[in-house]
Amino acid sequence: MLRKYYFFAGLILSVAFITLGFTSKESEKDSWFYVGDDEEIISTVPTLDESQYVNLELPYTGKSYTGFKQAIAIRESQGQYKLVNPFGYMGKYQFGMSALRSIGIKSRSEFLNNPRLQEKAFKALLSINKAQLSAEIEKFEGKIINGVKITESGILAAAHLGGAGSVKNYLHSNGKRKFKDGFGTSMKSYFKLFAGYDTSHIIPNMNAKVKLN
Repeated sequence: MLRKYYFFAGLILSVAFITLGFTSKESEKDSWFYVGDDEEIISTVPTLDESQYVNLELPYTGKSYTGFKQAIAIRESQGQYKLVNPFGYMGKYQFGMSALRSIGIKSRSEFLNNPRLQEKAFKALLSINKAQLSAEIEKFEGKIINGVKITESGILAAAHLGGAGSVKNYLHSNGKRKFKDGFGTSMKSYFKLFAGYDTSHIIPNMNAKVKLN
């Protein structure tokens, strides 16, 4: 009887030790994983296709909007807010200054050093792209082009890669007018990698701006 008592007491202490070892107050402050007040984290198990592209050491947030933006961030910059690539694209989501100026951001330094500003910029530019591509979303969503199912989130991700104009060219040519960025990343790959995420709450707005305060 005494042996059983010691066994269970030791087991409980071991579990408590392991739990405390993996719990860190600092993890809640990780700036690369900022979640807005209107967002939620939904944990799910990745599909086989997703597991090939998602860094599973990071929080996996499924097909929610948070999952969408974190998946893009991992693909673009490995989630680094201060990264500047060889072509001058900046931040967690890799934006150029021309795009940032269009939504009211004029300071490169302020943008690189402000995670919340970068998250707001991502959402604002999604709103603009969704407005520019609303007709394409309605017409092509659910169709198969070059073996890939077209979805709203895939369209928005492809616009993030190559711009709304390139997405229109690709879709209206049935995939014949292809696009690759400076690193050789194809638009088709973005349609595939970012398909099926929930971007329904993004409001189309051609004049979306970011409030700096």
